Formats: sequence, structure tokens, C-alpha cells
Amino acid sequence: MDWAAEKGQDVPMDLVASLPAFVVAVVLISASPGPAMALIMRRAAMKGFSGAIPTVLGLEAGLYLWALFAAAGLAALVAASEVAFIVLRVVGAGFLLYLGVKAWRTAWRSRRAGTGLELDHSAPSSRGWGKAFGEGAVVMLANPKAAAFMIAFYPQFVPADRPLFATTALLALLQVAVEIALYLTLAAVVGRAGAWFRRPAVRRRLDAVSGTVLIALGLRMALEAR
Repeated sequence: MDWAAEKGQDVPMDLVASLPAFVVAVVLISASPGPAMALIMRRAAMKGFSGAIPTVLGLEAGLYLWALFAAAGLAALVAASEVAFIVLRVVGAGFLLYLGVKAWRTAWRSRRAGTGLELDHSAPSSRGWGKAFGEGAVVMLANPKAAAFMIAFYPQFVPADRPLFATTALLALLQVAVEIALYLTLAAVVGRAGAWFRRPAVRRRLDAVSGTVLIALGLRMALEAR
């Protein structure tokens, strides 16, 4: 076997050797509290496992797009541009605040009515599916920290002799697959407790707590420096 063939085999092996560390990093990052986890838990509690699926897919679609943007150099431009960074931060913070206030209003209306809204565990309609998918995608895409993260994270696992865009796209697919498995497991656990979440008092507290968390995350995003 000549030197070029050996070199051609060594490069993929370098990538394969880095995959365990990559997966461990993805699991640790995904398990950290943040807007994605708060959104998934609230959606699963309200709509059950099937209702949380489009939210998870929307979040992961946004994440995959950021990974491709990072590979293409667009994320670096966003991270470097003060205007683009501020616009994304304001949009992302505003959307989280909107979701938080919406949850608070639901809790307040339920309290005034003295009843809890029934949880709907049926399959979401196409309109409801699209809305939940869109919420997840916007939460991810309007987070400027996602751009900075992708720029810093992926180059650590891309061997120097591998094509940047194609390798990043493959690694991003692996990250998406890992996160979908983790988040759907979380949604299944929360969804199985649907009977408990149907209790009016529990539902009100859930809306109030999740609203508070989303508002706190929105304020943190709005006030956070680069």
C-alpha cells in the first residue's frame, strides 16, 4: 500500500476516533438547562409526547442550519457583526418573553376560572404541528449564542485534511440524532405524567413556573454581553 492510500485511510480514522468525545460533549451540552429544555418540558406537559415531537424537530432543524451556517462562514459574520448580533439577541429575547408571558396569562386565566384546561394528548393538527415546529426553530435560530457556539465547537472535531463543510454537516447530523433521542426521551417521561399534569392546581403552577423560566431566560439573553 502506498503512502497516499495510507494517508487517505488515516484521515477518516482520525474523525472516527474523535466521535466518542464529540458525543459526550453533545450529551453534556444538551442536558444543560436552557430555552430548548424549558420549551420541550412545557410542550410535553401540555400536549403529551406526540405534541412535543414537532417542537423537538423545530429546535433541531434550527441547530442544523446554524451548523451549516458555521461551516459556510456565515455564523462567523453574524458573531462578528455587532448589528446582526444585537438584532438576533433582541428577536430571541423578545420571543422567549412572549412565550413566558403567554404561559403566565394561561395560568392567570385558569386561576380566575377556577379550573384547569384539559390536556390534549391527541395527534397535533397540521396547523398545531407547524406552530410548534416554528416555535422551536425560532428559539434556536434567534439565539446569537448558537452562532458563537458552533464556531468554537465544531472545528475541534474536524481533522485538518477533511473538507470543512461536508464534515461539519455529518457531525451536525450526529448531534441532531443524539439530541432528538435525548429530548424525545425527556418528552416521553414528562408526557407519561399527563394525568398528574391534568390537575388544575398543578397545571396552573406549571404554567407559572415555565413562564417565569422562559421570561428569565429571555431577560438573560437580552442583557447578556457577547
